[in-house]
Amino acid sequence: MPEGAVAASATVPTPGRAFSLPWETAVSLLVLAAIWEVASLFAPPFAVPGWERIGRAVLGLPLDSVAITLARVMVALVLSFAGGLAVAVAMYSVKPVERFGMPIVKLLMAVPVVCWILFAVLWFRWAEMRIAFVLVVVCAPVFIVDFLDGMKGVSKDLRDMMWSFRPTRAQFFSKLIIPGTLPVMFTSWKINLSLAIRVVTMAELVGATSGVGYGLVVAQEVFSVAEVFAWTLVLVACLFATEALVGYLEKRMLRWRV
Repeated sequence: MPEGAVAASATVPTPGRAFSLPWETAVSLLVLAAIWEVASLFAPPFAVPGWERIGRAVLGLPLDSVAITLARVMVALVLSFAGGLAVAVAMYSVKPVERFGMPIVKLLMAVPVVCWILFAVLWFRWAEMRIAFVLVVVCAPVFIVDFLDGMKGVSKDLRDMMWSFRPTRAQFFSKLIIPGTLPVMFTSWKINLSLAIRVVTMAELVGATSGVGYGLVVAQEVFSVAEVFAWTLVLVACLFATEALVGYLEKRMLRWRV
């Protein structure tokens, strides 16, 4: 086989192994699970429940609550991504927009999540609007900062060469800036996925009657530690699954990167 073909085949991810779990990760999780099970033998069941009780609690969880939470996260992240990309492009294209807009972005990032949740409860009556507002106002600034830094990181030589062909502004962004920012975009998605999973749970704790956060409230009211851990495991599993999906897309779209 030619050397070029070998190199190309080495960079293309194998579809069957795209979502495989590294053995180091599996060993670490198994060791942690074993430690938890040993601790449950010595601690009271209401404090440290065993895996059998947690497993029964997981099987009894309503799947619609998980689907509702994931839908809220994905819709808010798509809105945050679109808005963050638009604002970043505006800041990159027009310097006064960056000079006047970046202080506002930093102000939004400095406000604690708890404050945004309280504002949402006071400002909006509809629970879905509260949760969407909190997620967007927390995640969009992260997209803006990351995208703008990624755009500025595109090589100046490439930008000068691109302008020498006299492209339109749309061509300049679609052919050079956006493709050059793709690695940063995927990294920002990974960060915001973890952030959104945590934020949506907090928002649902105080502003919703459905979803994983509401399930945690119910479990706390009936003092069911097993259900609390069951919901926690579901959230962790959802985060791992969505991050694996983003990682798979990253490998497919950035096949040139070793």
